[in-house]
Amino acid sequence: MKIYFAPLEGITNYIFRNTYNGLYGNIDKYFAPFISPSEKCPITPRERKDLIPDHNTGICLVPQLLTCRSNHFIEGAQELKTMGYTEVNLNLGCPSGTVCAKGKGAGFLPNTLELQRFLDDIYSYSESDGMKISIKTRLGYFNPDEFYDLIDIFNQYPVYELIVHPRIRSDFYKGEPRKEYFAYALGHSKCPLVYNGNIYSVSDYDEMKCTFGTDLDPVMLGRGLIADPSLAGKLKGTTQETDIAKFKKFHDTLYHEYQKIMSPDINVIYKMRELWSYWQLQFEGSERDIKKLLKAKKYSEYEDAVYRILDR
Repeated sequence: MKIYFAPLEGITNYIFRNTYNGLYGNIDKYFAPFISPSEKCPITPRERKDLIPDHNTGICLVPQLLTCRSNHFIEGAQELKTMGYTEVNLNLGCPSGTVCAKGKGAGFLPNTLELQRFLDDIYSYSESDGMKISIKTRLGYFNPDEFYDLIDIFNQYPVYELIVHPRIRSDFYKGEPRKEYFAYALGHSKCPLVYNGNIYSVSDYDEMKCTFGTDLDPVMLGRGLIADPSLAGKLKGTTQETDIAKFKKFHDTLYHEYQKIMSPDINVIYKMRELWSYWQLQFEGSERDIKKLLKAKKYSEYEDAVYRILDR
């Protein structure tokens, strides 16, 4: 079984990936948070720092590109190839209002003629340069039935993998995934498929398998892996239950690594509070301390609350 780690902007950077991979592993591919190539700069110095091979040793990493201009995509992919990458991912799923207003991410999906011209260009480049291009998509922008036409479009190209998050743009990440549309993809897509969405536990995965009548392999996990870092091991059968000692080491390593590169202190606390917005799901009965750490503004306040939770 192959498990992919979805990109989460602001969270799954190289520090997080390395810390996670060293302690938990069981991930076959990590997808980096998107980069947006522009006319002036295919990859910014900050993006390059996250992607350089020296910061991703022992990790199978796939960079993700967010753009609606094929020349920008190709320039970004060419730059990534010089860094040693052989696969890039096209983001057609980001639901952010600022992204969609520019016709990028999920905002690109309703413009099917432009999308086809874009795909013509990037897959012509792909075949000439040997770069594999996968796609991460939603079902559509306005209506999930847009997915029927999108599948027909994607079937025209050598899509390396089609990662489907079965929601539309206005769903954001709320409610149940529209599973019937992924079932349609299973019967009609010529592209290798990857399922993504709302798998937080082994029982969630098993329920999805029953729904679709097949194993989901590969499967992409995002928020579920953040909430429970041991989930990949549980799905692969290498881990039986959550190891609090390992989780504490995971937390402490991230906390101290972020302290080395971030300032002032409040920025580190903001970063950790964002992670705890997911992690809190594992710690029933600690609601009072979690509430305190989510309001913490000083290291001492944060640490007092965290270690009351982790040292129980």
